[in-house]
Amino acid sequence: MKIISHILSPIFALVFFILLLIFHPLQWIGLKVFGGKGHQRVVNIMNWFLNKSLLILGIRVKVNNEHTLPKDATLIFVSNHQSMFDIPPIIWYFRKHWPKFVSKKELGKGIPSISFNLKHGGAALIDRKDGKQALAELGKFAKRINKNTWSAVIFPEGTRSRKGAPKPFAANGLKMIVKYNPEAYIVPLSINNSWKVFRYGKYPLGVGSPITIDTHAPIKVSSKPFNELLATVEETVKSGVHA
Repeated sequence: MKIISHILSPIFALVFFILLLIFHPLQWIGLKVFGGKGHQRVVNIMNWFLNKSLLILGIRVKVNNEHTLPKDATLIFVSNHQSMFDIPPIIWYFRKHWPKFVSKKELGKGIPSISFNLKHGGAALIDRKDGKQALAELGKFAKRINKNTWSAVIFPEGTRSRKGAPKPFAANGLKMIVKYNPEAYIVPLSINNSWKVFRYGKYPLGVGSPITIDTHAPIKVSSKPFNELLATVEETVKSGVHA
């Protein structure tokens, strides 16, 4: 299997990078000519292609959702975090809810398409070494989500789980988003097998392990005190992770 990985990894990396290069100017055109909606449509299409590019590695992506998600309401997607490949499926499959991410500020520059989207698409870029900046940025992000009836995506573990086992959830980021979105719904997500793309490290890439995202029932933010809400969401997310 590792021999196959050595053959397929360069092909995948080339296709992935070309997609980022192609969609970078398309995002600029979408934003400058058609505004936020035009930009978001380009981002959605790009992430469809990024999802499909994983087929080069024999990896299928499946999102399971048996629940009716509230419309015309802010959703807060809360998920475990295993790799960068957690992100394209969430953007594509939940595109009707305009998901916006909480991300580390380092990703806001130097990466074709990805940095442009984070800087101009409404994401929160936080400095994990500067608590004051992070909270201020999260506050602005939470208000922006509320004003536009967008949705937030946050990975409360803070960093990726290298071998799939979930880490403890931190409270601050989610607490700030909830504070300014009291009428929102939290949608717990459980991601499996994304980490296996990097099972050998950065190279070669893992092949053949399907990535699945399981959607859990929405929880009204106002239905529980925050500490109880956080505990419920963390337990729900982790219950669907098979590490």
